[in-house]
Amino acid sequence: MKTLTVADIQKLIQIIGLQNFFKHVITALEEDFSHWNEFILSPRHATLYPQGVIELMPIAGQQLYAFKYVNGHPGNPLQDKLTVVAIGLLSHAGSGYPLMISEMTLLTALRTAATGVLAAKYLARAEAKSLAIIGTGAQAEFQVLAFAGFFKLEEVRFFDIDPEAMDKFSRNMSGQAFTIIPCSSIIETVLNADIVITATAAKKRQSLFEFEDISPGTHIHAMGGDCPGKTELSAQFLNHAKLVVEYKPQSLVEGEVQQCGADLIYAELWELASKTKPGRQNNDEITFFDSVGFALEDYSILRVVYELAKDYQLGTELPLIPELTDPKNLFGLLNSNLTSSQKPL
Repeated sequence: MKTLTVADIQKLIQIIGLQNFFKHVITALEEDFSHWNEFILSPRHATLYPQGVIELMPIAGQQLYAFKYVNGHPGNPLQDKLTVVAIGLLSHAGSGYPLMISEMTLLTALRTAATGVLAAKYLARAEAKSLAIIGTGAQAEFQVLAFAGFFKLEEVRFFDIDPEAMDKFSRNMSGQAFTIIPCSSIIETVLNADIVITATAAKKRQSLFEFEDISPGTHIHAMGGDCPGKTELSAQFLNHAKLVVEYKPQSLVEGEVQQCGADLIYAELWELASKTKPGRQNNDEITFFDSVGFALEDYSILRVVYELAKDYQLGTELPLIPELTDPKNLFGLLNSNLTSSQKPL
C-alpha cells in the first residue's frame, strides 16, 4: 500500500506547481460532483468535545472508496498545534483493499480552496477583480491563491482579530500579482468586494457583517461555520442570498443554514456542476456558498494525488496488508515464526 507523507505532497506540488495542482483538483471535483448520483453518500460521523470535534468522513464510489479522519480544535494554536489535522485513506471498492494512506492536513486546505473556486465558477461574477477575506489563519493563503488562479484578482483586502495572523498572511502573500491591503475592521474589508471569504475559527454564533455592508452582486464563500452552534452570518442575512450547499443532510446540521432550514436552500453544488440548475442569473444577485466540507471533496483530491504519485514515483510502499499464498491461512504468518517450544503440543 502506498503511503504519502507531508514531504511527498510538498515534492509533488514543487514538481507540477501549485496552480497546476489546483487545476487538477478543480477538474476532478467538477467531474465527481457531476456524477453525484453514482455515489453512496452519508454525513460525517462527528464526536463533539467541549474543546473541539473529531470526525470520520466516508464516501463510496463505484470504483473507489475513501474516508478521512479529521479534527477541529480552535484552541490548539494556543498550544502551538494546528486547529485542523487529517489523514485520508483510498481503497479499491471491488476488493476492499486499501490503495493509499495519505497526509490530509495540507490536502484538506487545498481541496477546501478548490471547492470554493468550483462554487464561485457558477456563483461569482466572471469579471470579479477584488476579494476580501476575514480570518487569516491556516486556510487563508490557500483560499486566496486558488481564487487568484481562476479570477483575475487585482486586489485582496484582509482582516483578522489577531495582528500576528495578519502579519503572517502579508508575508506569505508578498510578491503576488495582486495588491494586498490590510484592513482595520471587517466592514472596511468587505466594502465593495466582488468576492468575500469568511474563514474564522471561533466556535460560536457570529454576525461578521450585515447585508447592507456589501454591494449588489457580491459572492460570499462562507467556510468558517462547520459544526453545530458555529456560524458566521445571521439568519436574516441568509434570507437575502441565493444559498448553495454541498450536502443538505450535513449542511443543515453544521452549516450557516442550520439557522434557517432547507426551504431557503437554492441548490446543492452538484446541481450546478451537472447543469441541473443555473448558478448566478444576474449581476446583482447576492450568492452564498455555505461550505462545511464534504467527503466527496476528499475523494476527489485523494484520487488525484494517487494518480500523480504513481506518475512521479512518489510515496513509499509499506507492507500493511498481509501477502499470503493461501488466503485462508492468516495464522501462518505467526506460525512460521514460532519456535518449536512455543508451539502447542
